Amino acid sequence: MRSTIVSPGRGYKKMRWVLAGILLLLLIAGAYADNSGSSSSTSGISGSSSSGTSSSSSTSTSASTVDQAALVYVSNVTTDSGSYFPGDSGTVSVTLTNGGTTAIGLEDPTLISPHLDIQKSDWEGMTYVGAGDTITYSIRFTVLPPDGTYDALFTVGTQGGNAIHYPVEINVDSNSLLAAVTSQPTSFAPEAEQNVTLTLMNTRCGAINNIVITPEGTGIVADPAMYLIPALASSSSYSDTFGITSHQASNLTFNISYQDGDNTHYTDVVLPINIGEDKTAAVPVLNDVALTTSGSGYDITGDITNAGISDAYGVIVNVASPATGTGTYPVYAIGSIASDDSGTFELTFTTSDLSAVPVVITWKDAAGNDYSLTKTLNLGSSAGAANVTAGSGSRVTSGTGTGGNFNGGTGGTSRGGYGGSYGGRSSSNSLFGGITSGRGAGIAAFYPLIAGVVFLIAAIVLWTKRKWIMIKLKKQQ
Repeated sequence: MRSTIVSPGRGYKKMRWVLAGILLLLLIAGAYADNSGSSSSTSGISGSSSSGTSSSSSTSTSASTVDQAALVYVSNVTTDSGSYFPGDSGTVSVTLTNGGTTAIGLEDPTLISPHLDIQKSDWEGMTYVGAGDTITYSIRFTVLPPDGTYDALFTVGTQGGNAIHYPVEINVDSNSLLAAVTSQPTSFAPEAEQNVTLTLMNTRCGAINNIVITPEGTGIVADPAMYLIPALASSSSYSDTFGITSHQASNLTFNISYQDGDNTHYTDVVLPINIGEDKTAAVPVLNDVALTTSGSGYDITGDITNAGISDAYGVIVNVASPATGTGTYPVYAIGSIASDDSGTFELTFTTSDLSAVPVVITWKDAAGNDYSLTKTLNLGSSAGAANVTAGSGSRVTSGTGTGGNFNGGTGGTSRGGYGGSYGGRSSSNSLFGGITSGRGAGIAAFYPLIAGVVFLIAAIVLWTKRKWIMIKLKKQQ
């Protein structure tokens, strides 16, 4: 069979162009469809990404708030007292510091403890503390018994974060301030200042402040009249000495007030004042007194012996009315006289009455307290304490002076020259015109002895020459 090849005609060519156009349209449609899908897919990813970013931002903001609140911390805690009595009121002050970079809100600060009665806080609502700033909350409370040391919990809320908690130690102690007299004289001499030492002991767990001591008593003068101790630490003591002058037997009361925080407490110490001689005081004794005339005035010399246990300091001697100090020694300062020692003095004065011459002795003890003693001497009557016999009017003290003599009374001693007499012994005029006494009264006292010696020598000469004398007498006859 012979094949026949048929060549395409125009119809075939047109069909080919139609098929090519349809294919092109299909390709364009497919390409558009791919672009739309890609766009939709991209849009979905973008939305998903946007949603994720938004969620991350929200989480970051929340975490940032919490982190900033965590940077607020308690930087200082103080209480107005280290220890409180049961029933005392107190204040705790808590300082918070914002260590973050943004302001943080704080609210409702308070203390939590079953041993404290918390008062209403002045901090109500939200307060803000700036970045790097501080804020201090003061909370008032009343302490409840029993004694002990307790931890109260300070707490404050934060804006968008966790609350802040901090323990605060509160000590409750019912022990009071102890006070006692630790030094005093055995008895109080009237009108003389004597020392009393008061000692305070703080046995509490915390310091006490503003201690005021006020000594009081009927007929009692205290120096100082009031004494302040600003603070006394725990387990420490303090002593202070008061000069007490008593005019009568009475009770000396030391009234003591002190504070823990804003609370004031009181205690007192009572010391009975017994009037009598101080057994340890210096005891000046006036002796060996001698009086002489000096022109229109008089001169006294003598000794002062300290017969007491304590030393006497700054001893001064003078005369009192009706005598008047004048001349060279109107007042005489001896200085210090130790126990069992003595010192001499000399006074020049005038008076119209020698029967009563007050001699005043003043001195101080080791603490500087003043003492005084007055001895009134009778210098004008032979029946009294002394007798004055004026001689030529010259001053006679000791040695070979001549003139008058002074005869002391009991315990007195005159200071004349060789004609003076001692210790209240009486004097009498001798046959030769001198003055004789138990201690001698010049050369006149030896006249009888001299006469006896001369008579004895004459008798011995006559006895040895008796033969020669008898021969002479016989020749003359």
